[in-house]
Amino acid sequence: MIDRRQFIRRSLQLAIAGAATGSLPILDLASLASGPAGPELAVRKGQAIPKLVDTTLAALGGIGRFVKRGEHVVVKPNIGWDRTVEQAANSHPDVVRAVVEHCLEAGAASVRVFDRTCNDPRRCYTQSGIRAAIEALGSDRAKIEFMDRRAYQDVLLDGGVALDKWSFYKPALEADRLINVPIAKHHSISTLTLGMKNIMGVIGGNRGVLHRRIDESLADINSVIHSDLVIVDATRILVANGPQGGSLKDVRHPEILIVSADIVAADSYAATLFGHKPQDIPTIVAGARRGLGSMDLSKARMV
Repeated sequence: MIDRRQFIRRSLQLAIAGAATGSLPILDLASLASGPAGPELAVRKGQAIPKLVDTTLAALGGIGRFVKRGEHVVVKPNIGWDRTVEQAANSHPDVVRAVVEHCLEAGAASVRVFDRTCNDPRRCYTQSGIRAAIEALGSDRAKIEFMDRRAYQDVLLDGGVALDKWSFYKPALEADRLINVPIAKHHSISTLTLGMKNIMGVIGGNRGVLHRRIDESLADINSVIHSDLVIVDATRILVANGPQGGSLKDVRHPEILIVSADIVAADSYAATLFGHKPQDIPTIVAGARRGLGSMDLSKARMV
């Protein structure tokens, strides 16, 4: 028996091998099975971010459940905007740094941090504080890097609803583990941007096209890029004028971290911080319907 994560990884490995011979990779999304009911969900509140990350991960048994010694890990925060930490448009640098530290302590061979930004990447990486946070670790196993526009690969999505083909960033496809670290915030088109939408940062092409059918598009791309662990940063959230924001009047400070291996469950809980029910968010509904996770919080195992 193999779980959904292993199935996706094996399918992509075969697809990548096929690409080397000149054939276009094909991933059969229709054959993905829904995971078991009752996902584990850890939610903690606290002002001291390193301790908050420690205690929330510990509730799920620690990062060692998800990252094994010698594995190559991608930590994918939101670094999309030329905004400061206080403006809540990007993941908190202290959250990202703490997550990377946990991966290193678990024995990861490498930890790569990157995002396809909307504003100038150098300004985004600097203004967000994430570049300085990762570089301050001083580890040759952890690095923040700008994405290489030559390193994308087209994948055919057999069974995709909104997409039949799209390009994906190869380092994200090939990583042993992907840790998804979105900030929870308002979005003018999709209502919220959470874990599922954060994966838009590892795809190529004209991402604006996806907003025409954003719910099914995000379900399609999340069926290709599986998040081994989702850590939703709600230490401060942008409640209006997202995703870019800019005004501190739009920022609230719940001081909460939400962690789960189930991306739909994590997004569902995060939605409640904005006064929404999971069924109010089309992306969450599509993810649950497509077998990417559970939106029924009454069945979640709060740990």
